[in-house]
Amino acid sequence: MFLLEDKTYFWLLLVIPVLVLLFALLVFWKKRTQNKFADKELLRKLSPDRSLGKSILKLVTISLGIACLVIALVNPKFGTKLETVKREGVDVVFALDVSKSMLAEDIAPNRLEKSKQLVTQIINNLASDRVGIIAYAGSAFPQLPITTDYAAAKMFLQAMNTDMVSSQGTAIRDAIELATTYFNDQDQTNRIVFLISDGEDHEGQAADIAKEAAREGIRIVTIGVGTPKGGPIPNKRNGIIQSYKKDNNGETVITRLNPQTLQEIASAANGEYISGTSTTEVVEKVTEILQNMDKKEFESQQIAEYKSQFQWFLGLGLFFLILDILFLERQTSWLKRLNLFNEEK
Repeated sequence: MFLLEDKTYFWLLLVIPVLVLLFALLVFWKKRTQNKFADKELLRKLSPDRSLGKSILKLVTISLGIACLVIALVNPKFGTKLETVKREGVDVVFALDVSKSMLAEDIAPNRLEKSKQLVTQIINNLASDRVGIIAYAGSAFPQLPITTDYAAAKMFLQAMNTDMVSSQGTAIRDAIELATTYFNDQDQTNRIVFLISDGEDHEGQAADIAKEAAREGIRIVTIGVGTPKGGPIPNKRNGIIQSYKKDNNGETVITRLNPQTLQEIASAANGEYISGTSTTEVVEKVTEILQNMDKKEFESQQIAEYKSQFQWFLGLGLFFLILDILFLERQTSWLKRLNLFNEEK
């Protein structure tokens, strides 16, 4: 078993045929020039130690040196053993409120963007847990099924906005009901739902469905985003506020964080309520909760452990380059005796 870490360095091997071509052109030029100067017998007497074979030998050694250095850059790795790796974790579902009230800017930059930041940071701190995402407003729908692909989870998360659900409102009950369908193993003890919202519930009975989820072993942790003081709901065009949402009497609607609803849901489902004001505190609390939960083995796979072998090729490359330096272009006495290139006639 072996692999090559960076095959792009193989393009450097093109240097070798270029050197060979340049060498051939040089030899051709030298021979033609020397023939103009004197005949072959006279040249042999004038330069008895001249050796084409020695030049070829130097070309071979420098080519081998370059080839070995290129292979060292590619860094071949050979597998030494197979190791079975088990993946264990918790099934986590994020139910994110995308109703218009989440556009309120009582918490910077607004409630929805703050919620995305919280979920993103939580995902960044996960190890081997599986995640799923649900969006809800007047109704709930799946945004991402349970997966271990954190990059995909964050991509889907960033695409969420208040226009993705046509019916407005805050159907927390629907979100919890949908979240329970994400878990296909009723015997699991590692199922948890993080409900991120400002707590406005336009349907009610969310605590009742939370109790049913708890009976199935699903834990619900609520994260409140917003402030009790609240703020208006802006209507924007191209990022610029045009007006604020008004009620039937023409009064500006003020939406406020309702922690009581979120606390009731968390209490009914063996969870807890977390204030979403501080991202660091939320991430630390969520990490602590997940670490204290039972882990389930999702999958196991065999992976090969590879060790780099570049040092051998680096050593060979340096050896050939040093050998090329030591070789002289003229014939030596031992080479004359060997006559490898049939230069003595």
